[in-house]
Amino acid sequence: MGHCNMVYSRIAWVISAFRDKGYLFKGPCRNRGILMTLSAVGAGKGGGVLDRPVIEKTTPGRESEFDLRKSRKISPPYRVMLHNDNLNKREYVVQVLMKVIPGMTLDNAVNIMQEAHHNGLAVVIICAQADAEEHCTQLRGNGLLSSIEPASGNC
Repeated sequence: MGHCNMVYSRIAWVISAFRDKGYLFKGPCRNRGILMTLSAVGAGKGGGVLDRPVIEKTTPGRESEFDLRKSRKISPPYRVMLHNDNLNKREYVVQVLMKVIPGMTLDNAVNIMQEAHHNGLAVVIICAQADAEEHCTQLRGNGLLSSIEPASGNC
């Protein structure tokens, strides 16, 4: 097997490996990050050539998924607080907690409602500030008394 044939078979193997993993497909590219195109020079004209990687740039004013995940990990944690009120029934408070807070179980919602009822205040969830603000807004939008506070210190 000549040198050119070995190069072509290696390129064909790389291309099929990329295609099998979903890196190469027809149509517009949906993957984010570094994209690399492979091309081969025609038969008898030399070996395979890798083109320069193309770095995808995000639209100005928009962050990539990676940047959003990174910023959420770095941002300080906040507590979402539930305040007791004499307007809403206990069952309604439990329903709202389960609707608004992702992953909230019935048992946790009941415990949080009971703590707020008996102590006047309960911690609903500790999360990133942006998420805490959203949860607080949603709780208030459903008629519950809620606030947020930094979780640093007395965790």
